[in-house]
Amino acid sequence: MRSSDIRRKTAETDITLSLVLDGSGKSDINTGCGFLDHMLTLFSAHGCFDLNLSCSGDTNVDFHHTAEDIGICLGQAFCSSLGDKSGIRRYGHSVIPMDEALVLCAADLSGRSVLSWDVSIPAQKIGNFDSELVKEFWLAFVRASAVTLHVRQLSGENSHHIAECVFKAAARCLRDAAETDPAYLGRVPSTKGVL
Repeated sequence: MRSSDIRRKTAETDITLSLVLDGSGKSDINTGCGFLDHMLTLFSAHGCFDLNLSCSGDTNVDFHHTAEDIGICLGQAFCSSLGDKSGIRRYGHSVIPMDEALVLCAADLSGRSVLSWDVSIPAQKIGNFDSELVKEFWLAFVRASAVTLHVRQLSGENSHHIAECVFKAAARCLRDAAETDPAYLGRVPSTKGVL
């Protein structure tokens, strides 16, 4: 079973996270932020990842450290769960609609940390969550997972819908990229021999 357990404790956050890549989409998530709980529940369900997450953070300041550190932990767990990446598809992509919003996401589990981001969320806040933290979360994830991730908003006006599309599209394309591929059984999908 491809899985990982992460513990991160700093002066700003205390996080325990467990991830099963080949799961069924079950989750138990408590970040201290309702909107982030919602986004990560969607991520788990649409990626078919089992995700257990508990975070105690300095939310009296804001949700920045919480979002960023959870992104780091999820990225570390994702990377660790992949092992040496032999037998995976490596590439994934998805285009996800939600009402008027449409987001394209493509991933390469390349070992190179790149976030290419073209998303414009019109509202400064979604509930009490700063909308700019959607990008900060994914930036932290990409840096910790060594994944190349392209996210493009093709349409959208409602901030909640746009953010939800981002998390769903990322989940689906990461699921596709992490899936096992019989064509690469026992070998890494790279001419270098490593990823």
